[in-house]
Amino acid sequence: MIKRSLLATVMIIATTLATHAADNWKIIHAGTLLADARENAKSQQSIVIKNKQIVEVRDGYINASDVDGADDAVIIDLKNHFVMPGLIDTHTHILGQQEPNGREVRVTRSSQLSTLMGVQFGMRTLRAGFTTIRNVGADRNAIFALRDAINQDIVMGPRIKAAGQTISPTGGHGDGGGFRDDIFPHPHSGVCDGITECRKAVRTQIKYGADHIKYVATGGVLSKTATGTDQQFTDEEQIALVQAAHAMGRKVAAHAHGKAGLEAALRAGVDSIEHGSYLDEGTAELFLETGAYLVPTLIAGHTVERIAKERPNFFIPAVRQKALEVGPIMKNALKMAYDKGVKIAFGTDAGVNDHGTNAYELVLMKEAGMPENAVLQAATVNAADLMDLTEVTGTIEAGKDADIIAARNNPLEDIATLLNPTFVMARGTQIDISVPRPDDIFPWPEGY
Repeated sequence: MIKRSLLATVMIIATTLATHAADNWKIIHAGTLLADARENAKSQQSIVIKNKQIVEVRDGYINASDVDGADDAVIIDLKNHFVMPGLIDTHTHILGQQEPNGREVRVTRSSQLSTLMGVQFGMRTLRAGFTTIRNVGADRNAIFALRDAINQDIVMGPRIKAAGQTISPTGGHGDGGGFRDDIFPHPHSGVCDGITECRKAVRTQIKYGADHIKYVATGGVLSKTATGTDQQFTDEEQIALVQAAHAMGRKVAAHAHGKAGLEAALRAGVDSIEHGSYLDEGTAELFLETGAYLVPTLIAGHTVERIAKERPNFFIPAVRQKALEVGPIMKNALKMAYDKGVKIAFGTDAGVNDHGTNAYELVLMKEAGMPENAVLQAATVNAADLMDLTEVTGTIEAGKDADIIAARNNPLEDIATLLNPTFVMARGTQIDISVPRPDDIFPWPEGY
């Protein structure tokens, strides 16, 4: 009886402590709050947070005593800051980034090390104000492990939705080209040819945990062979890929540069086009017909063009030529799409650019002709919609996760202020943003 009583007492204490720990209240005093990028900002607002979620948003600066049960609430003073939802990057490769020895790395780095590197790159991304990312192609075991570890609070990082391996035709942009045949004697499970194989490739990624599907509709700039940037999968193969994914409840992202492959992907029914470099007015009309999003990734084009010009021996000749051709045209494509009313979701292709520099995409989108409010909508509301996370994040309102950032100035007037956020909170946890970012391989603009 004594043992039972002691056990019961211990369990009661443990339950009480757990309950007490769970009641973690915070109140943010926001000098200016843009709760929804589709609406106007408001001044002197209070955001009430319990544990990971936003409970309510009130006018004025309230105290802990003004909220039932929140007597011990921590007050976070952001009265001199612009507060808004955490940013969302819908096109990342979080497990790695450009390296001078990238070809060697591809055949020597383990999945386990890639996961650990993803923790580091994820924190750089989070400290830069990006509380959610969509990863669109990576070592399947490594990326799913990282996603799940973050979801289970084992490690901290941005919320991740992940595709498995990029789906590619043999020799295509997502295949391991440029190596001896004994280095990659067997294609990975994302390489497929023909309708039947394409369906199986999609189903295989979903079997192991893919949140969405990413395939290459066209060639790519960083492919290690001179295969161009136009259509690679046939129309019929693309239809099979999309139908297989949609049948199993997964959205589809299509990497697409060239016009023919891009339009084939839209006709197949993809949910988003990544890059869209060679789109024209006719392509924009097709976007409007299908309702697909464009994820422009201007920073990727900007980065590869810079590397090709400033470090001419970094890329092999075939890659350098494509970088010089594709990089300069991407802003024009975004401008044309935006003017036509195409839906835009923010995405960078981070991994091509250094992780943590994601916000420079905002500046490039503004330079391409998008107004600041449209850029912020693309990086919050639209990105959440594309990722099926509208009920979770993208705006600051009751019931959503507390993904919140702040900047010193008003990004509706100076978008570059978001290059250096002054406050970051992910799922109710305040992030230490004072950690300096390691020197980047490719230096970014002064003040970044």
